[in-house]
Amino acid sequence: MTEAQNGAMGPVDWVMIEWRGQQPDGAAIAPYIISLVDHGIVRLVDIAFVAKDEHGDVTALDLDTIDRQSPLGQFAGASSGLLTHEDVVDAASALEAGSSAAVIVWENRWVLPLANKLRASGGELVARGRIDFDDLVAALDAAEAVH
Repeated sequence: MTEAQNGAMGPVDWVMIEWRGQQPDGAAIAPYIISLVDHGIVRLVDIAFVAKDEHGDVTALDLDTIDRQSPLGQFAGASSGLLTHEDVVDAASALEAGSSAAVIVWENRWVLPLANKLRASGGELVARGRIDFDDLVAALDAAEAVH
């Protein structure tokens, strides 16, 4: 039985990060993501890279075809199948021409010990949400202005 089948998974999130007019610096990004995985904070479910050229043509990078010693090559095989090639190409419609992006799906593993304790105490999840980053910054700025 997998962890997902016995309910022992943390919340799963996804993001698409765009680099307008440039390619991501894999040497700066890859070690940080790998560190999060190595420390058990997240489990990488899927990661994909896509680019849209100046004419609007989309190219999805096949991580299995690049050198595994390169920064982005370290993610070869990091695919659960949840994120399909078609999903990545569809997501590219949100990109500006001349941009590239990473689509990352991860499980928040850090939540598991807390969730297990809450369940053991009789707690049940009744609502869940996410606060938009801009709203958070505005609230923090407003609180700081008061003090």
